[in-house]
Amino acid sequence: MTFLNRILLCTFFISITAIAQNNVKSSFQVIPLGVKGGIDEKNLSAYLLAPTDSKDFICLDAGTLNAGIEKAIEKKTFKVSTSEVLRKYIKGYLISHAHLDHVSGLIINSPADSSKTVYATNKCMEMMENHYFNDQTWANFGDAGLGFPLKKYHFQTLNSNEETALANTSMTVKAFPLSHVNPFESTAFLVKNKDSYALYLGDTGPDEVEKSDALKNLWTVAAPLIQEKKLKGILIEVSFPNEQPDKFLFGHLTPNYLMKELHVLEDLAGKGSLKGLKIIITHLKPPAKNIAKIKEQLKNQNDLGVQIIYPEQGKKFEL
Repeated sequence: MTFLNRILLCTFFISITAIAQNNVKSSFQVIPLGVKGGIDEKNLSAYLLAPTDSKDFICLDAGTLNAGIEKAIEKKTFKVSTSEVLRKYIKGYLISHAHLDHVSGLIINSPADSSKTVYATNKCMEMMENHYFNDQTWANFGDAGLGFPLKKYHFQTLNSNEETALANTSMTVKAFPLSHVNPFESTAFLVKNKDSYALYLGDTGPDEVEKSDALKNLWTVAAPLIQEKKLKGILIEVSFPNEQPDKFLFGHLTPNYLMKELHVLEDLAGKGSLKGLKIIITHLKPPAKNIAKIKEQLKNQNDLGVQIIYPEQGKKFEL
């Protein structure tokens, strides 16, 4: 074989490999309705998740709904009305914890919504029933709790590490506890469709600060899925830059603590196993200079080769 033929053959195989990589089929589509933590009530944690070939979405937290749907329509992500997305496309809600920046959109939009299921762990559901949907703070649109239940929403309590079908979708979910200012609990949701998984974490502090093993327990579950290339991405918060003192983290992560936690995950999954894994950064807290600092710090500290993604409100991406 001549030198020129060898060059051409190498070029051919490189091209074939590149095409194969570019044509890897995505398993999930994600439409962020809200991406920030903090004070912007029009852009708080809420992510629509569905299989790529479906319009049957589950909403991961619901801090912002209406404004986020409008932004998605503005960006041509949706080509139907706000009402149709809310009432027909969103099949249910997975609520990680009951802090207002994760549930206010659900509460405010409930009069305009259609019947569907709200999923949460027991402690979160108790707070929703006792403090929000209680006929005092807000009408009880649920089918349990205080006051007069209007039965628009079915309140379904999730048990930890128990697979639950998500009604009117092809997906299932397992819930795992997180520590968000110990002993207050948040939740991680491992969503499955066929043989693919997406992992969403509500607000969480690092195990080191929280004096907890919640994240290590979650990584122990995630590690085999990474080894088998079944985990398509992790949506996880980073709220503050590294300069934030531990005593003022209030159950949140910094770039430094995120990378420490991802190193724990890599130790469990195997060296180099996280390379190329999509890590979607959620819950960035203003001001803008802090967000810019977080992004720079994550860029500099990413020694695992993970693919860091910053979701944009209303703009679809795939996992």
